[in-house]
Amino acid sequence: MVSYLDFEKPVAELQTRIAELRKATSDEMDLDREISDLEVKVQKLLRDTYAHLTPWQKTQVARHPERPHFHDYISALCEEFIPLAGDRLFGEDEAIIGGLARIDGQDGQRVMIIGQEKGNDTASRLKHNFGMARPEGYRKAIRLMKLADRFGLPVITLVDTSGAFPGIDAEERGQAEAIARSTETCLSLGVPLISVIVGEGGSGGAIAIAAANRLLMFEHAVYSVISPEGCASILWRDAGKASDAATAMKLTATDLYGLGIVDRIVLEPVGGAHRDPKTAIDALKMALLQELALLKPMDRDALRSMRRKKFLDIGG
Repeated sequence: MVSYLDFEKPVAELQTRIAELRKATSDEMDLDREISDLEVKVQKLLRDTYAHLTPWQKTQVARHPERPHFHDYISALCEEFIPLAGDRLFGEDEAIIGGLARIDGQDGQRVMIIGQEKGNDTASRLKHNFGMARPEGYRKAIRLMKLADRFGLPVITLVDTSGAFPGIDAEERGQAEAIARSTETCLSLGVPLISVIVGEGGSGGAIAIAAANRLLMFEHAVYSVISPEGCASILWRDAGKASDAATAMKLTATDLYGLGIVDRIVLEPVGGAHRDPKTAIDALKMALLQELALLKPMDRDALRSMRRKKFLDIGG
């Protein structure tokens, strides 16, 4: 059952009515036509609503609890996935998951895939720390990226985090240094690196695995240096002004594509990826294969130069 966001209340009312009519249907009552008409209205309302989302509403969609997460992408994108755990320095951080994978059939493209997992229920969210990684998570990502570089495997990263974990234990173990080293590793790779903002891309916790040759972004994802609530708290001392902050921050895929930060927008099904995960993931798979085909012929120096130019050109 879909969880409805505040701005989706008219859709929720229509779908509640449809559910009631389906329960009432019997041999004496033919309600199929009315149900069909209401379903058409729901689709039109969803199209109209999602065609005019504000930046704050897109932030809510990007955070939707039923939006696909890393495990969902792995299951649908990869024919096989071999997880690789631990940073070989401190321990395992389940906020970041990574491993060897094969995309597009048994003879398809071999890659190293890394991403944040937020979890989809209370137990899994606690296990994965809501996708907020500690230093060992970023050091694991560094280890896996270097392993991919050694064996000539393209790297794909899926970004979905509100930011790196800000706890005392993370700071004690060098959170800032780990993020910086991870970003440096991204920039130095001699293999293709493609990053995708699949939900929420927040702060250094996102850029640490997203300093890529090509940055893709789902239509209703967001990507920013700080959360709208955090920005509003700093600027106006009022987190309630998050909507105003979201508009000012230019954090949507359309805004970032226009600024030259995002290279490609992956369209979502009507009503967001959480309503039809399979269609959304299929669209991402096609985009990834196309991007990999473009980058594959490039040599190591060309890939590094491309990445360097991409980031130096931002803001030009």
